[in-house]
Amino acid sequence: MTFAVIKTGGKQYKVAANDVLKIEKLDAEAGTIVTFDQVLMVGDTIGAPLVEGALVAAELLETRKQKTVIILKKNRRHNYRRRNGHRQLLSTVRITEILTGGAKPTIKAAGVATKTDAVTEAKPAKAKAETKTAAPKAKAEPKAEAATEAKAAAPKKAAKPAADFTDDIKLIGGVGPALEKKLNAAGVTSLTQIAAWKKADIAKFDEDLDLRGRAERDEWVAQAKDLVAGKPPRAKVDQEAVADKAEDKTK
Repeated sequence: MTFAVIKTGGKQYKVAANDVLKIEKLDAEAGTIVTFDQVLMVGDTIGAPLVEGALVAAELLETRKQKTVIILKKNRRHNYRRRNGHRQLLSTVRITEILTGGAKPTIKAAGVATKTDAVTEAKPAKAKAETKTAAPKAKAEPKAEAATEAKAAAPKKAAKPAADFTDDIKLIGGVGPALEKKLNAAGVTSLTQIAAWKKADIAKFDEDLDLRGRAERDEWVAQAKDLVAGKPPRAKVDQEAVADKAEDKTK
């Protein structure tokens, strides 16, 4: 049986008709005929370095990644460890002809469908089935759920401030004249402004004014909301509680 030695991808392969082998990736589509013109040997004829007029034709069956190869690197006593994986792309070909004397390929590709082709053809059918089953669910949504979502999305109205509250930010426990100056310089002059703060506002003023977490720790927002609602300052409430405890002890 006639055989040949070809060179492709920097490697040499001994091939014969109908041989199936894996080689380095080829830039061609599956089902096409590819040719190898670097023929080093045909039967007893040895090239110098190539055999003149020799050609090997093959059908490209598929190109896919191979199994993962794990690469481990380690250096002792240097705390150096590396673990990588690699999947090499290889093309599977079937040798169809070994030609000499400048002849051209005569056998056409068989056009056998590969496993990858069968998988890609089956995917669109599943996608259509999923879309058909998902359509009735979208139509069956009750109107009550849409109404509740609309109510949740509507902005909440802010509580109206009490008519007799004193708008003084120093009423917040822990805010003295020095902090009042800092807040006024940053544009904060009212209890209603502090009552409307959110987490992002607290973080911003804490960083800009170097509050060191005081606003969140002392619950400035909660205190401001109570003061706007007409409740007494927290410091005054604490003082009254201390006075009541002292009276109980004297009794």
